[in-house]
Amino acid sequence: MRIQQFFICLFILIVSFSALAQVTSTPEPLVFENQQQQKRFDELTRELRCLVCQNQNLADSDAPLAHDLRREVHEMLMAGQTNKQIKQFLVERYGDFVLYRPPVQNNTYLLWLAPLILLLGGAWVLRANINKRAALLNADDNHQD
Repeated sequence: MRIQQFFICLFILIVSFSALAQVTSTPEPLVFENQQQQKRFDELTRELRCLVCQNQNLADSDAPLAHDLRREVHEMLMAGQTNKQIKQFLVERYGDFVLYRPPVQNNTYLLWLAPLILLLGGAWVLRANINKRAALLNADDNHQD
């Protein structure tokens, strides 16, 4: 009876893992009329962030949404839109997060200042920790005398 239960559990486990497998399709290659369009597309996809991946640009991401966004950028580029128009469209649709270098404005001050704030906070914590240890060492030295 235990062997049957083992095989049933094993079967359920294998079926559940196969259900998690994703079917990925190979995206169709994007065709450009000239080398200049290809270069513009490459520059744009390096400047735009993948919305699914934490820290990848559209050019490097393999996420399905990144494929869709690359295809959308390609269509807008082929329609004759400028880089600025393409970026503006994506910012209106997805927000400043889509840009790797978002503009400095009221709603992005924290984004630009966060690294400095974290660095200063870390330095303050480190200094407080060093002072605390020094005070403990001094207290120990005074008690031993």
